[in-house]
Amino acid sequence: MTEKVKKPDLLVLLGPTAVGKTRLSIEIAKQWNCEIISGDSMQIYRGMDIGTAKISTEEMAGVPHHMLNIHDPDYPFSVAEFQDRVKRLIEDIHARGRLPFIVGGTGLYIESVCYNFQFNEMQQDPDYREQLRQFAAQEGEQALHDLLQREDPQSAERLHPNDVKRIIRALEIKQFTGIPMSAQQEDDRSKESPYNLCMIGLTMERDLLYERIEQRIDLMMKNGLADEVHNLLNTGYNEHMVSMQALGYKEIIGYLHGEYHLEDAIALLKRVTRRFAKRQLSW
Repeated sequence: MTEKVKKPDLLVLLGPTAVGKTRLSIEIAKQWNCEIISGDSMQIYRGMDIGTAKISTEEMAGVPHHMLNIHDPDYPFSVAEFQDRVKRLIEDIHARGRLPFIVGGTGLYIESVCYNFQFNEMQQDPDYREQLRQFAAQEGEQALHDLLQREDPQSAERLHPNDVKRIIRALEIKQFTGIPMSAQQEDDRSKESPYNLCMIGLTMERDLLYERIEQRIDLMMKNGLADEVHNLLNTGYNEHMVSMQALGYKEIIGYLHGEYHLEDAIALLKRVTRRFAKRQLSW
């Protein structure tokens, strides 16, 4: 009888923004000889530190971290690249005799690794994609999100209206295959993970979480979020890039462009971050 091959161990820590993943992840990593892999799709960008709540070298406390600061903000990062890089990192970390530990972040990205999502690059329609870009530019991001809500409600529940790139991708998949992206991902999730998977989910009473979110945003502003965004714009990055659609950056760009006062930008950022956290809790 063929001996069953032991699957590699993989530890994952999930939870909404501001719930306390970073501090706990360091404690766990030290206890279990881990190397941490960031599961956040925006922390891969250099120069985007304050708005993404990127861990500092001091906070790392000597624990190795991966998938941070690997691209400039004009790079079109994708979930497929994330999956490929992280799968290779997991192998490398095991080869060093340590435990790979994904902490985050972006649900789709983490799931793509944990359940080995299959990405068919042939499922593309450039003309339809351009139509959707034009629609978003003319009618607004919320209108594009409303379209996804009609075509694929489950994906719409998980994607923030700011996330134009992934909303368009979800609509493209539905248009090309006739099957919602959420249904295809559900099929992938029903398959056995290639890893011996331990997933830890953090949660918190909602009012307390919302209070922590507001405190975090106030601290980001105190630490220079507006200056960080201003410097990125001066470097040549613009509001149309995927990176600049991230929470915190999009709202501060609106303030810097004179669309509203700073107080309004902060209130808007707090509101959309609370909504984002609500989506993360449902995931």
